[in-house]
Order: sequence, then C-alpha cells, then structure tokens
Amino acid sequence: MKEKIHPAYKETIITCGCGATIKTRSTKADMKLEVCSNCHPFFTGQQKFVDIAGRVDKFKKSFKKAGSTKPVKTAPKTASKKKPTKIAVKS
Repeated sequence: MKEKIHPAYKETIITCGCGATIKTRSTKADMKLEVCSNCHPFFTGQQKFVDIAGRVDKFKKSFKKAGSTKPVKTAPKTASKKKPTKIAVKS
C-alpha cells in the first residue's frame, strides 16, 4: 500500500440508542446509532410504536369511517380548463 494516502484505521465504539455498545475498528470516530440488532424489530420480534409528526393521526383522518378501506373524498380541486385556440386558415 502507498503511504500517506490511506485514512487512519483505529478502534472505535458504536453506541446504539438502546444502550448496547459494539467495539470495532473503523476510519471514523465513535458512532451513534438509533437501532441495532439488539433492539431492531426484525431480530427481536417485538414491534415499537413510533409516531413521528402525527403520521398516524394523518392516516386516521383520511380514513374516518370505521371499517372503511377507501379514503374520505375531499372537495375536488378547481382546475381551469382552457379552450383550444382557433387557428385561422387562409385558402
């Protein structure tokens, strides 16, 4: 390998939001993750409920009727329809 062109490869600690730590080597400094294999629903079989910015409320608002699978219709948007322009043809 050529010298002075490769980044430093050093020991680093990866910390998850659940508190789990993983000691490894990387070119980056200590890292922080939101989800790791110890707390990810795919690996644990548990489901977390996370409501970010009212997404669930927005979904419920669009499907107000109980048991309905179709969204509630809102007022149609008024689109301006332009009439086709007439072209004068000289004969």
